[in-house]
Amino acid sequence: MSREREQEVVEACPSELFIAGKWQAAEGGKTLAVEDPATGTALCEVADASPADGKAALDAAVAAQAEWAATAPRERGEILRRTYELMTERADELALLMTLEMGKPVAESKAEIAYASEFFRWFAEEAVRIDGGYQVAPNGKGRFLVMRQPVGPCLLITPWNFPAAMGARKIGPAVAAGCTMVIKPAAQTPLSMLKLAELMTEAGLPPGVLNVLTTSDSGGVMEPLIRDGRARKLSFTGSTPVGRKLIEQSAEQVLRTSMELGGNAPFLVFADADLDKAVDGAMLAKMRNGGEACTAANRIYVHSSVMEAFGAKLTERMAALKVGRGTEDGVDVGPLIDAKQRDKVKDLVDDAVALGAEVLTGATTVEGDGYFYPPTVLAGVPTSARLQKEEIFGPVAPLTAFEDEDEAVAMANDTEFGLVSYLFTSDLGRALRVSERLETGMIGLNQGIVSNPAAPFGGVKQSGLGREGGSVGIDEYLETKYVAVALD
Repeated sequence: MSREREQEVVEACPSELFIAGKWQAAEGGKTLAVEDPATGTALCEVADASPADGKAALDAAVAAQAEWAATAPRERGEILRRTYELMTERADELALLMTLEMGKPVAESKAEIAYASEFFRWFAEEAVRIDGGYQVAPNGKGRFLVMRQPVGPCLLITPWNFPAAMGARKIGPAVAAGCTMVIKPAAQTPLSMLKLAELMTEAGLPPGVLNVLTTSDSGGVMEPLIRDGRARKLSFTGSTPVGRKLIEQSAEQVLRTSMELGGNAPFLVFADADLDKAVDGAMLAKMRNGGEACTAANRIYVHSSVMEAFGAKLTERMAALKVGRGTEDGVDVGPLIDAKQRDKVKDLVDDAVALGAEVLTGATTVEGDGYFYPPTVLAGVPTSARLQKEEIFGPVAPLTAFEDEDEAVAMANDTEFGLVSYLFTSDLGRALRVSERLETGMIGLNQGIVSNPAAPFGGVKQSGLGREGGSVGIDEYLETKYVAVALD
């Protein structure tokens, strides 16, 4: 990929705030730099919103809410459908833009664009299926009507690791339900969301329905909006500590909240598993997005009888991955998002090695520009290691042996998180038993990927509240109203 083409794509992306259907500079003309994590240099600058800009965005969403809620469901669905078609048509440009701001290889970015666009197609179909109810009262003297209406203006906060998909997963159902929005993408990766707002406007989304704030001061801009009282819902994807703080802020106005928070996914390989399929699954579950995913397999537990064989196969696959700039041909693993994240991954690995973990591959410093860390496999990782408790968010696969089913389940559940688990076995009875005992909202049974726009995504314990995607995804943006009807 030529640098000239890269620059063209960046320059074609909006860089201002999107409020009430218009692109505008931030208060005082403030800007923030967007960095290329593969080089550590600035790609461009975008508007850096102030609290006053945030209020203007919420004003716009509130002003547009009534008219947007009254828009025909079919019309809302058609806007989503056209957005899906535009994303599909321009996938190459969108993928390149994402790679430049986030670092993942272009092939992975294209896969994310396909995944993100599917949320618009799915919720285009759900928009016309919002149902209600009619029931005869038990005493026969009246009737119950149940109707479902948009919850109202929503505040959406998305992370940097999936810059398009996390926004689409929230915007799709909000549009389908008839809610207006203020969305704040992560400061590291704002370009994909700005481009998406441009595409949705082209698809016919009315002014004020979607408002985009880019800012380096997330708390300063969003907390006043959460406490304002006019927004009625907050949806956040990000870390558990930040999620806890946002839930506290939301309590003041009793906002409905959806929280997709941290994960520390266990990956269980039993003695009767097909090891080749298990390794394939581990590569997907661990290395999707370079390990920078809340669904990443961070604790790989393998039965002692197959540990040596599994470890050798996984190490061979991990060592063969090519690390480099995501725009280069043949690259499998791009950089981590920034120096802070790279240093955290290194610290976690160093801690495990100091406690006795064996390095099978990786765990070295990558020289040169950018925030790279090599694919790493560690064997014999003790349960006291930090990476057994903390989310890694990097290309590190820690292996720990277990002896029986009870021990495997106990180790898997020994975490505050409960987003997703992975389980490989050829025994149907074990598959069902272990699936029921694992304390997570999702399970990959003999497969290393669970994300699907048609399925409910979400966790338990401190991995969050609510579900995104699937037929229940739109419920997060709808209120239920009951009308008691007298017949005489």
